[in-house]
Amino acid sequence: MKINENFLKIQNNYLFSDIAKKVKAYSEANPDADIIRLGIGDVTRPLPKAVTDAMKNAVEEMEDEATFRGYPPEWGYDFLKSAINKNDFAARGVAICDDEIFVSDGAKSDCGNIGDIFDVDNVVAVCDPIYPVYVDTNVMAGRSGTLLDGGRWSNFYYMPCTKETNFLPALPEKHVDIIYLCFPNNPTGMAINKTELKKWVDYANENGSVILYDAAYEAFIVEDDVPHSIFEIDGAKTCAIEFRSFSKTAGFTGTRCAYTVIPHELKVGGFELNALWARRQATKFNGVSYITQRGAQAVYSDEGKKQVREIIGYYQNNAKVIYNGLKSLGYEVFGAVNSPYIWLKTPDNMKSWEFFDLLLNKVQVVGTPGSGFGPAGEGYFRLTAFGSADRTKEAIERIAKIN
Repeated sequence: MKINENFLKIQNNYLFSDIAKKVKAYSEANPDADIIRLGIGDVTRPLPKAVTDAMKNAVEEMEDEATFRGYPPEWGYDFLKSAINKNDFAARGVAICDDEIFVSDGAKSDCGNIGDIFDVDNVVAVCDPIYPVYVDTNVMAGRSGTLLDGGRWSNFYYMPCTKETNFLPALPEKHVDIIYLCFPNNPTGMAINKTELKKWVDYANENGSVILYDAAYEAFIVEDDVPHSIFEIDGAKTCAIEFRSFSKTAGFTGTRCAYTVIPHELKVGGFELNALWARRQATKFNGVSYITQRGAQAVYSDEGKKQVREIIGYYQNNAKVIYNGLKSLGYEVFGAVNSPYIWLKTPDNMKSWEFFDLLLNKVQVVGTPGSGFGPAGEGYFRLTAFGSADRTKEAIERIAKIN
């Protein structure tokens, strides 16, 4: 009997698990501490009423023999896929087919599981800093090689996203097979415009690469030249897979619903990746519950759209409060415009975890150390706009006391 030894390569704990442990230890040692949590990107606003009303109706259907439903379709109910297509793509002039949409229980799951359909010898390109799931799941799959001094893996191609590059990656200088892109970006909060994204699409098509495009935060986009979908770019259907989520858009972090789009035109070695993913999902996934999918469908109703926009606006205002507040205190701050994330330079050349400890111990505010997202994140720190408005304002007031 042998285990998958690739699991032994990765750190024992996930970044956000480490944060939770530190906060728990502090809370136990300081039971009266009033901690403000702006670290993990979990939402705080409740589900839109249009969503919960739809889910309540679905629950009633499930208690009636005439309308009860068992296993859902592995790839999603037609009513939800049709609503997704009409509102997220057709409304933006993007033509896709309903059977190119795969409903799932989360973008995190799909971003991690998509590697199942790719050979272990493919060269993976990742931004640095980056959402840890992209790296860790490829380490688990055996694509990483060995861990080098400095925290990078020998077989990955790293694309540093620094202040000097406006936190955007440069095109690879060697051939890569799989490219992870996330825009608006987690953790930096920066967005990419259509001109820059077209360069990536052209590169992928010219080099036979596949772009794995995480668009989980597209609902926060406010600038006209920033695409909501990579499929707004000509040529993307032959080189890209897109991941979307209802978590940050409509508060589904605890409800779990997302979707992935794989065009039929996207082929590797003559094989449609759409068909491979469909087979993978049919084998390893039993679908998202009917109740949840009815709730997701309601996001696209007139009332749902209005309520979701109010929620997004709430978080966008929090982002402004954090951004403007930190800037007025003399911090160097990035992101926040098209994103719920604020990326700040730690003061006085402090290490990321040092700044984490400072905020926790001095003013009881929790954020995320930039180094947890990769070596290029050292010296930076991420705060999220997903807290309550009052607590977000108070967090900035507390940080001001450190200054």
